[in-house]
Amino acid sequence: MFYIFTIELIANIIITIDSIVMMPKNMTNKFRSGCPISSTLDVVGDKWSLLIIRDMLISHKKTFKEISDSDERIAPSILSARLKLLESIHLIFKTKTSENKKENIYLLTDKGVELTPIIIELTLWGDKWMREFNQIDTIDGLNTDKSVITATIQDNYAAMVVGFK
Repeated sequence: MFYIFTIELIANIIITIDSIVMMPKNMTNKFRSGCPISSTLDVVGDKWSLLIIRDMLISHKKTFKEISDSDERIAPSILSARLKLLESIHLIFKTKTSENKKENIYLLTDKGVELTPIIIELTLWGDKWMREFNQIDTIDGLNTDKSVITATIQDNYAAMVVGFK
């Protein structure tokens, strides 16, 4: 009995290892549930993903170096992993410029740009409620209508990306 159990245990481990190695690119096995909030948090709910998207969307950062030079100082290994995750979920894509074929340029997809309202809401919430805990930067224009802020950010990003698509 123990011998058979051990074989089954080894077989289960091998199957588990195979399923991790053979995981499809759509990462359906990485999601905790079918809940839209949970699924979204599985992709952008970590400490870094929304900050990367923020930097790309608002500061127009495009290269690994530009993104890694943000105030939060993301470690290169974490940045690399997050960029791969965001690319696998089609929130960003990787390309090269005609001037420098060696350097990767990361750009948001339409799906990534559609996170703008979430970035704005988190900014507004943090500006309102985090001041008692942290010295929050003053950001001009936060008192403007949210739809105007969203449209302005998205339009500015679209204008910047024109030369890269």
